[in-house]
Amino acid sequence: MASITLTVNKKKYTIEADPQMPLLWAIRDIVGLKGTKFGCGMAQCGACTVHLDGEAVRSCVTLVGRAEGQEIVTIEGISDDNSHPLQKAWIEFQVPQCGYCQSGQIMSAAVLLRENPHPTDRDIDEAMMGNLCRCGTYTRIRKAIHRAAEIMNA
Repeated sequence: MASITLTVNKKKYTIEADPQMPLLWAIRDIVGLKGTKFGCGMAQCGACTVHLDGEAVRSCVTLVGRAEGQEIVTIEGISDDNSHPLQKAWIEFQVPQCGYCQSGQIMSAAVLLRENPHPTDRDIDEAMMGNLCRCGTYTRIRKAIHRAAEIMNA
């Protein structure tokens, strides 16, 4: 165990944890933010996606020790009131079905739109292919990403 300081959604947390612990468990079980989901535990599904210094990472395989000193943003930190363009578009297009993958989908889409504010269908498909949706809402996800891009570029 070690004393580790994490900055999650602009708030500092000093936790006692093994530096080899997956960041996902520190976020969910120690910090108490439950929006980031456990899916596969092998970085294959994207449900656990968070931002680490602005990059989308799979928190199930990112070690707490690696995250120390970096800015972590979870789905709870993307906006305080569901006002992020992706959240607005997700609601407008009623994207979630079961909803389990959605926080990871939004976190991955946020990085896509930051890097490419005018994505094509192909850009979206390539950027999002690491995020699995067991309900198959991929067409709604794509439409919502296009809509969020419109909102952001208005």
